Amino acid sequence: MEFSEPLNIGTRQIRNKTFLAPMSGVTDVPFRNLAWRFGAGAVVSEMVASEALVCGQTEMEMKICKSGSADHIVQLAGREEKWMRLAANMAVSNGADIIDINMGCPAKRVTSGYSGSALMRDLDHATRLIEAVVSEVNVPVTLKMRLGWDDQSINAPELAYRAERLGIAMVTVHGRTRCQFYKGRANWDAIKAVREAISIPLIVNGDIDGRAAATSAVKACAADGVMIGRAAYGAPWLPGKISGFLPADARIDDPEYIADVAIEHYEMMLSFYGKEVGVKQARKHLSWYFERIASPANDSLRKEIMTSIEPDRVISAFRLAGCLVDEISEAA
Repeated sequence: MEFSEPLNIGTRQIRNKTFLAPMSGVTDVPFRNLAWRFGAGAVVSEMVASEALVCGQTEMEMKICKSGSADHIVQLAGREEKWMRLAANMAVSNGADIIDINMGCPAKRVTSGYSGSALMRDLDHATRLIEAVVSEVNVPVTLKMRLGWDDQSINAPELAYRAERLGIAMVTVHGRTRCQFYKGRANWDAIKAVREAISIPLIVNGDIDGRAAATSAVKACAADGVMIGRAAYGAPWLPGKISGFLPADARIDDPEYIADVAIEHYEMMLSFYGKEVGVKQARKHLSWYFERIASPANDSLRKEIMTSIEPDRVISAFRLAGCLVDEISEAA
């Protein structure tokens, strides 16, 4: 497959076939901006709770903020038609070009509220939610799901089949059941049954950590593109590297360059969230970047980066960490 080729989703054309997955607490505006700049075909917002968004929760309002990408994709989660319709309208009013419906999140806090992958236990209810959103907005609507709730209920092909007939423009499937969470390996072969059930674009998700894995996943299930999730932690350049859209000046094997990206990301988060919140929100990202340039001699710098509330000290420590490493193995 040529990952560099564009992909049509309804009326929208995505610039290439690599997607950054929606990840709660990760794919906020700063992270999406970086991934887009590094060449991702499309980036998806964090999962947005539909009722909380409509009721004015500030956290959800920040999650639907538009990044600098060409296509603003907002992922919505919920269990009631009313809130999903209203939230979809709010997202479109705030610039969303595509709405993605979450029926794949395995987190207990989500499934206990009968949202996310719990909806795969009741396909009639799931399809009512799909129909409510598709009929409410005039932008393409996509769907993200898992293989099923557990090994005894692999129903992704049936849900995808129903979804296409209700107007869904693209389906993404993570190659695990909900009960697997993130254990074991994603079963890309099992997604082929979804390919056989639909004619709209199919995106494969799960354990895609580089070009070789992306190629194997697409070959296994005849997908039209790939979605990269956890492998992009501390590597916003990964989708662009897979697609071949990585900028020529992106020296992702250079520790000093990685440190510079981390510092830029940190400053973007401080600007987006404000210093008090941004310092804390950024720590997980800094930890992921740090792991790419870490050595045993860096322990004191790690502590400084993870605990300091003074941005200047964090930046100085990270810059020093980047300079201390002579070489690292090829970064993702």
